[in-house]
Amino acid sequence: MILLTALAPLLLVLILLIGFRLKTSVAMAVAFAVSSVLAYHYWEIPLTNLAAATVEGVIIAATVLWIMAGALFLLAYQKQTGQLDVIRHGFAKLSPDPRLQLLWVGWFGVAFLEGIAGFGTPAAILAPLLVTLGFSPIAAVVLTLIADSAPVSFGALGTPLLIGVAQGAQLPATELLAVANQLVLLDLFAAPVLPVLMLVLYCRLFNPKLPLRPALPHALVAGFAYSISAWCWLQLAGPEFPSVLAALSGFLVSYLYQRCRPMAGAVTVTTPDSGNSVTSRQIWSALAPYLAVILLLLLSRLPELPFKAALLSYQWSFDHLFGTTISTQVTPLYLPGTLFILVVLLFLLNRCKPGALLLSCWQDCWPKLSGAALTLLFALPLVRLFVHSEVNTAGLPAMPAYLATVAGNSLAEYWLGFSALLGALGAFIAGSATFSNLLFAEMQLNLAKQAALDPTLVLALQMLGANAGNMVCLLNLVAAASVVGLQGQERSLLKLTVGPMLIYLLLGSVTAWALFG
Repeated sequence: MILLTALAPLLLVLILLIGFRLKTSVAMAVAFAVSSVLAYHYWEIPLTNLAAATVEGVIIAATVLWIMAGALFLLAYQKQTGQLDVIRHGFAKLSPDPRLQLLWVGWFGVAFLEGIAGFGTPAAILAPLLVTLGFSPIAAVVLTLIADSAPVSFGALGTPLLIGVAQGAQLPATELLAVANQLVLLDLFAAPVLPVLMLVLYCRLFNPKLPLRPALPHALVAGFAYSISAWCWLQLAGPEFPSVLAALSGFLVSYLYQRCRPMAGAVTVTTPDSGNSVTSRQIWSALAPYLAVILLLLLSRLPELPFKAALLSYQWSFDHLFGTTISTQVTPLYLPGTLFILVVLLFLLNRCKPGALLLSCWQDCWPKLSGAALTLLFALPLVRLFVHSEVNTAGLPAMPAYLATVAGNSLAEYWLGFSALLGALGAFIAGSATFSNLLFAEMQLNLAKQAALDPTLVLALQMLGANAGNMVCLLNLVAAASVVGLQGQERSLLKLTVGPMLIYLLLGSVTAWALFG
């Protein structure tokens, strides 16, 4: 029963969502209730710790909802002012072919925003933008989630490595750099498959009228341009900037390749107003809110500038909840949602009747936000209950540590092939690659020693797995679905992203076996 209790948070969600086809919010509520009862009776977690973990989860859910509110607010402003139509025409000028738009916006755009902000920001901004360009909402979400995987290695200016692995495994800077070098070496061969998978899904499933074969060389160029650039920028600029700089240099290579070797049979997607032309000034004006958000994110994330420390200095602390060791902090000024809303408010000042426009934006946002809230307010407490289960009177380790130990004892001889899968499982459960690395980095080190494997290689596979798990992370699924109006369809999204995740995991593990096994 102990093993079933540890597996309950994972199995219940999958069984209720896929097996019983319950709504996501209902599945999360039932999974949380059942897991809480099992944790209390079999894991013997005190009621005060259950309550503290629940409250912490609600607080984290509120921060996620704030980020979503900002993204939805920005999207509503662009929609209400007609700027989304201008942006669509602007991208049509750059290239009217949706396959190239997918590579440039969905692959390089996601990598760029992941490098700056991470934590679900790329899908929140770019999934609605792809919808504006003519992609179906489900295609936009699935494709941006697939793209938001390899770039996560150095997302949010290196947070998964510099905080996740560094604190999880207590490694010095030199060994962290060795892990990063192993990871980019694996991604030289594994990451290029991602834009190929994105195009295969788009041309075979979402838009089967478009031919796949002419676009495949462009997808491979985009994939290798990013992965090779990331390796180069890691050597030149360190672990904070590879995702940001590789996205820019990779896009330049991809764009020049298209200019030199135009895609055969490029397709123009026509819309009812496709005959209307827009000027460069109108395009830049429509893009200005997004550019302002990117600028503010960059200025607020660079440690060399004073803004990051100033924004982080203001925080709400929730220490020792219910007398337990569980504490959490919220830095409201540093959250991306605050920057999104600030940008919208600044641009509203230049509009006629800003009050009426503000009200229209809120009315557009609220239905999507309220639907996501029902899911997240049960999903995040479920995650935190799982994470904080080390405090119990049964003498058991935390549930993630217990599961990792069971897996390691059974699979130690083959751990090089399974270490990435543990990282993906951590991201799926914990909600991000950084949390997965914090949870499992030390366990991966111990399992590497037990199996006589190179610890830096195993940690690199942990990171690659956590990046892959970002595709199926429930938090990301709920947030991305909500911003494009797909609340309650997370089950369908999960079915479409789990295949690419497994392919990426398999390719990364096979590369590790081939190079170092």
